[in-house]
Amino acid sequence: MNKITTIIFDLGGVLIDWNPKYVFTDTYFKSEEKREYFFNHICTSDWNEEQDAGRSIVEATEELIQHFPDWEKAIRDFYGRWTDMLGGPINGTVELFRQLKESGKYKIYALTNWQVGLFDIALVRYNFLHWFDGRVVSGEEKTRKPFFEFYNILLNRYNVKAEEALFIDDNLRNVKAAEELGIKSIHFQLPEQLLENFRRDKLL
Repeated sequence: MNKITTIIFDLGGVLIDWNPKYVFTDTYFKSEEKREYFFNHICTSDWNEEQDAGRSIVEATEELIQHFPDWEKAIRDFYGRWTDMLGGPINGTVELFRQLKESGKYKIYALTNWQVGLFDIALVRYNFLHWFDGRVVSGEEKTRKPFFEFYNILLNRYNVKAEEALFIDDNLRNVKAAEELGIKSIHFQLPEQLLENFRRDKLL
């Protein structure tokens, strides 16, 4: 393995617990079938990622309501109650981040799919987001993972060599894209699993 000089973290699902089901709980809709329909056909992951890539959440919300007027309350709650979807830091990963930072051995960056206005809320709420040597946020760049150009923005902006970088993301699709660019990657599942990987590769 090439010597790792740079570590790149995804944020949501790795360092920050974010889940729409904290708002759209088992009792939000009248049935589980309605909730699944909502996520599969209305406020889908693909739709949310359009906003991550720079589309206005106001425009996206109003357009969706025009198509699905009977679902107006739920559609408005998706971004209207967005802060309720934040479950807090994933403390085990934040602690590993702290140890990596304090070791002084690595440059550490964030590469995140996040709507720019909503990311400002996270910046206020979570101090550890200011520990990074740099951040690349999809809403600011108007592109997102898994598109190669988004990864390359970080590599080029911070003079990172792909073969000396380690990327950590909870989305396997994003991991595979990074690996195609020659970036060693970890498909994150739990902080304990991440620690095992770090110890195996003698990063900590």
